[in-house]
Amino acid sequence: MAILSNQFSKALESVEPSPDDKANAPKAHQEVRASLTSADDLESWGVNPVLIGSYKRDVSIRRVKDVDVFCRMDDIGTEVAASTVLDTFYAVLDSSFGVDSDGNKRVKRQARSITIEFPEFDGLHVDAVPARKRTDGYWEIPTRDGQWQMTNPEELTTLKTAMNETYDGDYVRLVKLVRQTRRTILDKRPGGLFVELALYDACVNSRVSKDGLTIGYVTALESIADYLGDKVAWGRSLPDPTMPGQTLTFRATDKQWEAARDRFRSAATKAREAYTQTDAGKAAVAFRELLGKNGDGDIVFPMPPGYNEDGTKRESAALITPGTRNVPAGDRRFG
Repeated sequence: MAILSNQFSKALESVEPSPDDKANAPKAHQEVRASLTSADDLESWGVNPVLIGSYKRDVSIRRVKDVDVFCRMDDIGTEVAASTVLDTFYAVLDSSFGVDSDGNKRVKRQARSITIEFPEFDGLHVDAVPARKRTDGYWEIPTRDGQWQMTNPEELTTLKTAMNETYDGDYVRLVKLVRQTRRTILDKRPGGLFVELALYDACVNSRVSKDGLTIGYVTALESIADYLGDKVAWGRSLPDPTMPGQTLTFRATDKQWEAARDRFRSAATKAREAYTQTDAGKAAVAFRELLGKNGDGDIVFPMPPGYNEDGTKRESAALITPGTRNVPAGDRRFG
């Protein structure tokens, strides 16, 4: 079997957010937070923003282009319309951030949030999502039709931490690997949150191996492919792990769901075949195709020592025969 553990470790380093991203994301969050918490027009609503999303959960992959800020309103009344909230948030943030050095507006009103661009941070933007508190402890955010929708995103961070402990730290690594694979094999939708929560559901149901990162990655792809087969066949929604009894839906067209089903099934088959390979070079080529390039355009999965980029053995390695006393540096294991 081709374990290639060293190569998977290096692949994870390649998809890790850059030092600049790790520095810029919290800076952008703090600027937006300061604008909202100091605004007189929002004071009576008890605005208390907090980071959520993949960056908060430490499952972002390079490059970090968006940061989600969950703008909790502890004191807002139920009579305030979602459109009024969004209008007020927009006015406050537009007053704070205005236009960039080229005269472009930095703040945009979206259907459910307010987006603030940070061109000085290499295209990073912050999505500020207003949320009003419910009596049952959950939250509500604006919907596209001007209503309110129940949600509980902070709980995802708690669940992530617990699952990561269950998998001895491999759960977060697996989320990053399947997010990178989704980025490589899909055009757009369904997005990264879908594969993360499909993976979480598979882990809850013990369908993802705990016997190492490589077999964990293979079984993760297989589980996501199985779910997508069900999704396309009969429209099952993912259970929402943050709110018992609720389900999650994700935006995608029928063609996008079908493409995701077919491509994840193909990816799962390729990963399983790579894992059962006895030739480390051929296995590495397959994993390299699945993980593609990171946000900086660099190949994610490196070749193991002694192999060319096409997976063939280097001449010096191929000439080694049994009994040879001097061999090239590096071990002879699969990573």
